[in-house]
Amino acid sequence: MVLIGWRKSHPKTPLKGTAALSQDSAFLQKQIIKVPHMADSITEGTLKAWAKQVGEQVQQDEEVASIETDKVDIPVNSPIAGVIRELLANEEDTVVVGQDLFKIEEGAVAEGGAAPAKPAATEPEAAAPAAAPTPAAPTPAAAAPTPAPAAPAPVASKPAAASAPSPVTFGAPNRSERRVKMNRMRSRIAERLKQSQDTAASLTTFNEIDMTNLINLRKTYKDEVLKTHGIKLGYMGAFVKASTHALQSVPEVNASIDGDHFVYYDYCDVSVAVATPKGLVTPVLRNTEAMSIVDVEQEIANLGKKARDNKITVEDMAGGTFTISNGGVFGSLYGTPIINMPQAAILGMHAIKERPVVVNGKIEIRPMMYVALSYDHRIIDGREAVTFLVKIKEAIEDPQRLLLNI
Repeated sequence: MVLIGWRKSHPKTPLKGTAALSQDSAFLQKQIIKVPHMADSITEGTLKAWAKQVGEQVQQDEEVASIETDKVDIPVNSPIAGVIRELLANEEDTVVVGQDLFKIEEGAVAEGGAAPAKPAATEPEAAAPAAAPTPAAPTPAAAAPTPAPAAPAPVASKPAAASAPSPVTFGAPNRSERRVKMNRMRSRIAERLKQSQDTAASLTTFNEIDMTNLINLRKTYKDEVLKTHGIKLGYMGAFVKASTHALQSVPEVNASIDGDHFVYYDYCDVSVAVATPKGLVTPVLRNTEAMSIVDVEQEIANLGKKARDNKITVEDMAGGTFTISNGGVFGSLYGTPIINMPQAAILGMHAIKERPVVVNGKIEIRPMMYVALSYDHRIIDGREAVTFLVKIKEAIEDPQRLLLNI
């Protein structure tokens, strides 16, 4: 009897087992994706946006979310393909490394309802042009200016409408104001700039550079450089190389302070200030002592594009032994840059302006640029600072020095 009973219940048992197995496997396929490691110095960020929502299909390595840190925006990509099942944080939440971020069902396919949603959205867009002809119905009114009676009516109504707002516009000035939360990058920039002012014994020295020879060099070779190397020849490449030459000649400028020690660098990693919509970033050109002017220009172009496309990484900005800031691209004539701690100095370039200068006892009009070196007086004395700027001046005014390394 027991055997017969077992045979009767046997068909049911496997069904329950397979059902349970399928449910367990479905459960196991749901994986929790955590906030990834971002950098050694970054432990948290602000969840700025979800690129995917619950129920949407995600491919492997596709971006699901974006986390804003005090240095860069870091995309969070899905390590597997599947469907988003749950979002475990809200936009504008502060998230920390290792925190649960979202759940994804591996290997799942989005339900049919989700896929049609996109085509449905595209159809109205296609229909929108069809709707555009409807406003085109007023075009008869636009064509109506040909008949005399139709033209006066619109003309009379428009001046009436235009005359009404004029007293309001000029009589009541706009007194509105807006409050915008400071993003993490801007907040960190403010913190570091204030830290620099509070820490460094900051001092600035100035000089001026006759840009005639460098401008002529650029005019002579820019087309050939573009044709050969595919890069536009600017002025930053020459200034980076001139600065590198000066850094090697005056090692105190290529240094930093660590506690009660001076750290002198035998390599030159030059940070170049790049403006982005979110603030100033300083990606690093590494080992500029081994780079040519064209190499520098190519790397600056690559880093600048990454910064503008918001694809700059923490690694791109880590380190740096010296910084160059080119306010001249915005028209700045004169300024004192703030030291990018823990570096010891920063070079400020400014706009090229034609000015009367004395050349060999005669007054001539020359394209001149003011340059400024802000430096930490705790490690750099005035003699070293002035010598450094003079070496840059000599190299830029006679670019052949860069080729001869003198």
